[in-house]
Amino acid sequence: MSKGKAAKGKKQPASERSQYRMKLVLSDTCAVCATPCARGMSYLERMKEPGAVGNGVPCILTRTKA
Repeated sequence: MSKGKAAKGKKQPASERSQYRMKLVLSDTCAVCATPCARGMSYLERMKEPGAVGNGVPCILTRTKA
């Protein structure tokens, strides 16, 4: 006997999928965040190093549907 595969729904084309935007935040924003995330905390630690240059990280809390 062979095992039957469960029928899965087809993937939606890229044009029909939801797209999201997130704002880039700097380390000072991550430092005072009420709900810290792993990405923000690791960025904050990297920016504490002397001479560190950063462009910010995408903040999941600022996610909006585009």
